[in-house]
Amino acid sequence: MVPLIGLILGLLIGILIPSKIPAEYSNYVAVAILAALDSIMGGICAQMEGKFNLKIFISGFFGNSILAALLAVVGDKLGIPIYLAAVFVFGNRMFMNFAKIRRYLLKIE
Repeated sequence: MVPLIGLILGLLIGILIPSKIPAEYSNYVAVAILAALDSIMGGICAQMEGKFNLKIFISGFFGNSILAALLAVVGDKLGIPIYLAAVFVFGNRMFMNFAKIRRYLLKIE
């Protein structure tokens, strides 16, 4: 129930308090959001497997997001699109976690 309340609260805050992100920060924010979504899907998988730990989830959520954004910043400073590596890794992990969630919900092993 708490995740559902958090989702509704987050959506309401996002809708009622609109904010604009400058274009020069769009890559950083996009990679950080992708990392956060990966952590959320990983948390859902861990919950379904009975292995969920809030401390691990929170540290992964913020740690992955900050590390991904910093990696994108360093790549920008070096002139190398390193953020693409983060997009690939987090995107791949999201699809793997989605497959686990789907199999769990459909009870297919």
